[in-house]
Amino acid sequence: MFYLNLKILLPAGVQIETEVEKVSAEAQNGHFTLLPRHVDFVAALVPGIFYYQTPDGNEHFLALDDGILVKQGGQVYVSAAQAVSGDDLEHLEDLVENELKVLGESEKKARTVMARLEADTLRRFTRLGGER
Repeated sequence: MFYLNLKILLPAGVQIETEVEKVSAEAQNGHFTLLPRHVDFVAALVPGIFYYQTPDGNEHFLALDDGILVKQGGQVYVSAAQAVSGDDLEHLEDLVENELKVLGESEKKARTVMARLEADTLRRFTRLGGER
């Protein structure tokens, strides 16, 4: 039997590298499934669920952000900004919800810091204008 070598790449490094029987994902023009003997393929992935099945029959799921998938020969590379993995959809949903909460809190903090920086910059420019 033929298998694909799947490699999930994130900015922090390789998240997953494993042999798979098939992968399924969603691109801008719809869902698709790749098997080992499919032609080489490139797709722009949209945020959604990425699925792969290992040779032992186990199913695995990832919630992916925007990304790119490249199938070349027996290799499948997926590059994404973020990915959360889980072995069942229910567990994955909880993980994604928690990640979004953490990101939401981090985003609020980042916005607060940016607002302070902008206000400080405006104050400094105002002072410079008054010194002329």
